[in-house]
Amino acid sequence: MELLTIQSNTQNLRNVRVGKNVQIFSFVNAYECTIGDGSKVGAFTEIQKEVVIGKNCKISSHSFICTGVELEDNVFIGHGVMFTNDLYPRATREDGQLQTEADWQLVKTKIKKGASIGSNATILCGITIGENAIVGAGAVVTKDVAASTTVAGNPARIIK
Repeated sequence: MELLTIQSNTQNLRNVRVGKNVQIFSFVNAYECTIGDGSKVGAFTEIQKEVVIGKNCKISSHSFICTGVELEDNVFIGHGVMFTNDLYPRATREDGQLQTEADWQLVKTKIKKGASIGSNATILCGITIGENAIVGAGAVVTKDVAASTTVAGNPARIIK
């Protein structure tokens, strides 16, 4: 893997570990993360620190992949997919000061090999989406999705 740092008016990539044959399009903000061989990251995407993206993943434009998310190999992320990493987000502490990383608990999320997440889905933290599972466009996923299962809706429910 190559360690990449690029800052331009179209990309902000800081300390990103990038595999072979990775495509990263313009207007991507990624930092302190890992992107595996053959993966593709669409424009206007943010990938935060400590995110791990496996090999041959496709992340479509306008998606947000926050700290605590791991994508195994061959995962598809549609346009505008949103991940979360905090069950009880707050801007400030009880004393009124802005929260820091020490003031909240990171909750991790795992997307297993071959899973597909449709455009504009929201994935709440602390869940696992199983191998080859499909999340329909616009779904709000609030609990684990079993392998080879299709879910859709708000909240997401099994449809197949």
